[in-house]
Amino acid sequence: MKKKLPITTIFTDIGGVLLTNGWDREARKKAIKLFKLDAEETEERHHLTFDTYEVGKLSLEEYLDRVVFYEKRNFTKKQFREFMFQQTKPFPEMIDMMARLKKEHHLKIAVVSNEGLELNEYRIKTFKLGSFVDFFICSGFVHFRKPDKDIFKVALNTAQVDPSQVIYVEDRPMFVQVAESLGIRGIRHVDYQSTFEQLKSVLN
Repeated sequence: MKKKLPITTIFTDIGGVLLTNGWDREARKKAIKLFKLDAEETEERHHLTFDTYEVGKLSLEEYLDRVVFYEKRNFTKKQFREFMFQQTKPFPEMIDMMARLKKEHHLKIAVVSNEGLELNEYRIKTFKLGSFVDFFICSGFVHFRKPDKDIFKVALNTAQVDPSQVIYVEDRPMFVQVAESLGIRGIRHVDYQSTFEQLKSVLN
């Protein structure tokens, strides 16, 4: 009988777990209202463009050129970009829990997330995620995005761990299932308490 390996690593998403989502439908609705954009045109252009931005094939500047600044505006890119960045809010309990579990159980913590490069860098630096995360496997860096299995394979290769030694915390059920198909144990994040209890039961 194969010996069960101990959990040594937590993979976690950022948006919806550690922080609010970076640039989701609600944030875009606010932008459309504030900057008086055409809602239908903006959403169509966003959906045609965002995946390309998220896998690092477009800069944020290029994304904004295609989605917002394809015509003259009475506001600047700087103003719009600052608005985008300001939409992020932290989930302090989740951040504190990850940092605490890392210390208590001598874990590696890795982020596996779909985020464009500039937005991701801003979020990492502003909320000091590097203070407890060992490495970041983000779509804007590695040019794969969930649900592509390759982003998880890059994370596993970087961590140099067996999939059975990893727990993945993620709020989207499909991404949990993709991770589990590789032998990673998935926890669907719904709220702090249930995620905390599931992690403690696995780690103890």
